[in-house]
Amino acid sequence: MTSEPAPIVAAAAPSAPTHPCVRCGQPTAIERGLCEECNPLGLRDASASQVHGIALVGVVLAVVALAIVGRFAVSGIGPFEAAVREVVASGPGLGVTIEVTNAGSSAGQTTCRITDASPRGGVQAALVQSPRIEPAETRSFTREVSEFGSEPLPLTVECYAP
Repeated sequence: MTSEPAPIVAAAAPSAPTHPCVRCGQPTAIERGLCEECNPLGLRDASASQVHGIALVGVVLAVVALAIVGRFAVSGIGPFEAAVREVVASGPGLGVTIEVTNAGSSAGQTTCRITDASPRGGVQAALVQSPRIEPAETRSFTREVSEFGSEPLPLTVECYAP
């Protein structure tokens, strides 16, 4: 019982790499975006630098638009005038009462930086957020800070507009 060897079949020649046509899905040469049916005139596709350039311009325009919207959203808030009205021991820190006036034309909040007013002060600071303050309104509020210890001492405050 001899068996005949299986016939040797020549392997198909490898075809050029392809990808699906972006419009219909038909296999298309890798260097083309559309197949012959979808692009019968053989018009050129947009180059990669053109596509990336358009995307970059869109991102830049979006950032500029957000900056303009942000500027209008915070315009008229502040400046804020602030003063420390009282400093008392409060638990592990100090209770600091701050009086803030919104001298702007729009309501808003501010971040206030509290620092030691004494000459030995150093660079310690505490940042606190004010409540919402209407235009030309003065509000007092108390915040607890632990950056200066629990012994009352002279403090200064500065509040910044956005």
